[in-house]
Amino acid sequence: MQQLPDLLGLEFKTIKAMVKIYCHAFHKKEGVIAQECSECREFLNYANEKLDRCPYGQKKPTCNKCPIHCYKPEQREQARVIMRYAGPRMLLKHPILAIRHLRAEKRPVPTVVPSKSSNRHIRKKKSC
Repeated sequence: MQQLPDLLGLEFKTIKAMVKIYCHAFHKKEGVIAQECSECREFLNYANEKLDRCPYGQKKPTCNKCPIHCYKPEQREQARVIMRYAGPRMLLKHPILAIRHLRAEKRPVPTVVPSKSSNRHIRKKKSC
């Protein structure tokens, strides 16, 4: 998993918190789980990769407002199910992340996709 800076990192932290809530409710085996199950870990790796490669970079809108749907249909449906369950519960378990996410949804969507501003492009540029 890539370390994501600033707003992308905050969005990943929010997704991770939602997945943890969902996984704990639906995938726990024999009581308490220490971390996410393999299915949820796989989804988090996928989400991390998509955030890393997002063409909007740090100006990324929230996924539900984004005109570019980069998730495959299966993962998109999985994200929808996770967020529908965990979203309301985020206000109790992670109120600051939830409020920041709700505020991020109010940001305007950029009309033009910036060229080579994804975290991946910036990281590669720095390593050269």
